Amino acid sequence: MSLRIVFMGTPDFAVATLKALHAAGHEIVAVYSQPPRPAGRRGLELQKSPVHLAAESLGLPVFTPLNFKAEEERERFRAHRADVAVVVAYGLLLPPAILEAPRFGCYNGHASLLPRWRGAAPIQRAIMAGDAETGIMVMKMEEGLDTGPVAGTAREPIPLDISAGELHDRLMQAGATLMVEAMARLERGDLPLTSQPEGGVLYAAKIDKAEARIDFAAPARSLHDRIRGLAPFPGAWFELSVAGKPERVKVLKAALAEGEGEPGTLLDHAGTVACGAGAIRLLRLQKAGGKPLDIDDFLRGTPLPQGTRLS
Repeated sequence: MSLRIVFMGTPDFAVATLKALHAAGHEIVAVYSQPPRPAGRRGLELQKSPVHLAAESLGLPVFTPLNFKAEEERERFRAHRADVAVVVAYGLLLPPAILEAPRFGCYNGHASLLPRWRGAAPIQRAIMAGDAETGIMVMKMEEGLDTGPVAGTAREPIPLDISAGELHDRLMQAGATLMVEAMARLERGDLPLTSQPEGGVLYAAKIDKAEARIDFAAPARSLHDRIRGLAPFPGAWFELSVAGKPERVKVLKAALAEGEGEPGTLLDHAGTVACGAGAIRLLRLQKAGGKPLDIDDFLRGTPLPQGTRLS
């Protein structure tokens, strides 16, 4: 026995779940993903999403509607006669006509411990807030934003030195395993649903570009969490004066350090920077248009003497 599944997802994060459901023997009757987007240096080439490419490699049919407003798209979705839709980072809000079409409804894999961090950027927001723990949840979808009852949870600690990229990969694998388990229980008729608590709701707003600029007047712990929460993308950054011109430098990795001084001032020759309270040590940097470099390699090409001001 297997379920007839419509899979809906777009980025790399969703690929592991698609492949895991396929490997578990379920019948993936259709894959929905965001339409190909302009890519390349000139933006002239249309690039398929990671889920789109993965589905094609598995020989699965792919659909890329802009939305489900047209009755024609809704009818095409209903025609798949799916038992269930599995949704992971799809990128579109689903109207009631879609949520209600599969026999058992739609189930979403969401990377937080709901109701904390509902919304678009739960992994980044959890790290930036200094949370000690996060997780992945399987939730039965309803009209509200990530408000549905929970069908499964996998918890994941957030170590002090982990980046958003590293946590993304851990949760991606945990989410694939959890969804396969949830679908097996759904198939057996043994998948309990638990309503989310009414308290503790936080929204994980999409990351704004303005948030990526480093303000060294902030406490070191806050800056450290922001840097790792934005790594590797979009990357927290500061400006450095090179030959009298400001040059943007991303900080891809840093660590808490000892020291006090005027915020933004380098306290030594090894990349230790004073913050509003405490200090951080820069460990991995990237100039605009350059490749990521560990601090020792970066300093060989761009010396940062003690007393240099970063802004």
